[in-house]
Amino acid sequence: MLRIITVLLLMTVSAVALHDNTFAVFELREELQMRYMNLWELFQQLEYVTPEQREIVYSEIEHIRTEIQQIIDQILAHDKHEHP
Repeated sequence: MLRIITVLLLMTVSAVALHDNTFAVFELREELQMRYMNLWELFQQLEYVTPEQREIVYSEIEHIRTEIQQIIDQILAHDKHEHP
């Protein structure tokens, strides 16, 4: 019984202590991590692609870079909203 009360107390404190946008920021961080992994895969592809394919990979890298910047901007917006 004491364990249950302790767990419920910890969950309540954690829920109150966290920001309103915690889950949104968590999702954005997951998206950011996925984009970074995609970017590294594209960098590895540059080692063996043909010159014709290289331009496609360059454009995909630029696209991923743009998405990464947008995700970072969203994370910063959430933080500024929570900490004016």
